Amino acid sequence: MPAALFGILMSALRTMLGFVLRSAIVKFVTFFALFFVVKEFVAVLISSDLYPGATQASALSSAFSGLPPSVWYFLDLFSISTGISTVLSAYATRFIIRRIPVIG
Repeated sequence: MPAALFGILMSALRTMLGFVLRSAIVKFVTFFALFFVVKEFVAVLISSDLYPGATQASALSSAFSGLPPSVWYFLDLFSISTGISTVLSAYATRFIIRRIPVIG
């Protein structure tokens, strides 16, 4: 009887260890590598002139500077300038992420 119990415990231990080594650790290493690659690619793209974030903000502020105060009241009330800059940044980030070969 004790030998059979030992065999069942060893089988359960091997199953758990196999699960951890085959799926959990492999997934952790894979996703960490993807995170690291994306983090470094984005850092390189932002430091270069390929990311249009700064030019978008200046172009957007110059576009809003010609509006009369009566229109500015409603735009400020609904925070349109923040929303438009957020949407443009999201589109630029989506464009950059889709161009990364590992992710896109």
